Amino acid sequence: MPRKAAILRARPDLSLEAGFGPGRRVCGIDEVGRGPLCGPVVAAAVVLPPGGLPPDIAARIDDSKAVNRRLREEIEPAIRAHALSFAIAEASAAEIDELNIHKATLLAMKRAFDALPGIAPDAALIDGRFTPDLGCEAVAIVKGDSRSQSIAAASILAKVARDSEMLRLSALYPHYGWDRNAGYPTPEHLDALTRHGVTPHHRVSFAPVKRQKALAG
Repeated sequence: MPRKAAILRARPDLSLEAGFGPGRRVCGIDEVGRGPLCGPVVAAAVVLPPGGLPPDIAARIDDSKAVNRRLREEIEPAIRAHALSFAIAEASAAEIDELNIHKATLLAMKRAFDALPGIAPDAALIDGRFTPDLGCEAVAIVKGDSRSQSIAAASILAKVARDSEMLRLSALYPHYGWDRNAGYPTPEHLDALTRHGVTPHHRVSFAPVKRQKALAG
């Protein structure tokens, strides 16, 4: 039998950015950390040059979930070096509990956009279904991090930044395995939550944490 040809998914490109018209500066925005039980939700905003990233970087960039940690950490400095502008911002666990994760995510995205140095984008592409109020044309793109090079770049910056923060917090709270699970509800994390309790960095509005806090009185 003939072997089936491998199906190669196209890498994110600049088609969506080009849709805004020539000469317009388009910002890609993505977030990381909606699902974890602890730590901040982190967003990044990136404005790429008109030609996008260099071909060797563009050939390897993708949604951060589809890129392993080693590769993310290799290409993250290149994204920083070649972007016209970028910024990273967060909403804390306390803000997530106060606002809810949806509103906190939009807040982190707006903070990243507002922090962009030197450039006021004409438009923004946001991964997902919702857009924060940015004061410019903004379009939400479902699975945008697998379609837009700008969003994919933002996804990688946000992921590397959040992983770095969770590594820092793991050194302070070593029982929870945050250096390995990034705060997601793995069996290791849930077991540590039962054994060692809730930390100041946990999201007490999330069910497993709320339940443990109630049991602890």
